[in-house]
Amino acid sequence: MNVLRENEIERLERSRAAGITSGEVVRLFESRGARLSASTFRKYVQLGLLPRSRRVGRKGKHTGSTGLYPVAVVRRIALIKRMMAEGYTVEDIRGSFVTVRNRVEDVEHGLAELVESIAAKARAHPRRRRFEAELGRAERAARAALRRLERVGGAVVTIRAAAGEVPGQAGGAGGADAPAGR
Repeated sequence: MNVLRENEIERLERSRAAGITSGEVVRLFESRGARLSASTFRKYVQLGLLPRSRRVGRKGKHTGSTGLYPVAVVRRIALIKRMMAEGYTVEDIRGSFVTVRNRVEDVEHGLAELVESIAAKARAHPRRRRFEAELGRAERAARAALRRLERVGGAVVTIRAAAGEVPGQAGGAGGADAPAGR
């Protein structure tokens, strides 16, 4: 089940880099004939399949704020829909690499905010070049570590339905007898 083509997702990611509302995501999937309700979207967030929104104030008097999600939620929902079409349950998906990827993306977002904060302070420091260079090295090392964590996490996390593992039973794919991987 391919609700959205890759080029459509990429175009959306470019045009909506600041984020997208849950309502816009729901309408996007519904316009493609895919069933996705606001309550299902909220359930995916609560289960950790999708990241939480960040609140962004709206201009105007008494307008409050709106929740924006990274556009990557569109890609994640498309993946969830494909996996469900293949027979995986929400719990299977929750126990899969999808959760690892979601958590890595959350850390990447926090890392980007931290780096930007430190970079702003480094620009005002008398030894600016030294700190900016060190910050660049630290950021590259952190991103490399996150890629390694994602590889390891994706390799060891299994989907019970695919592995034939019985819930609550030791063993299955990736168990104690499995060889260590990268």
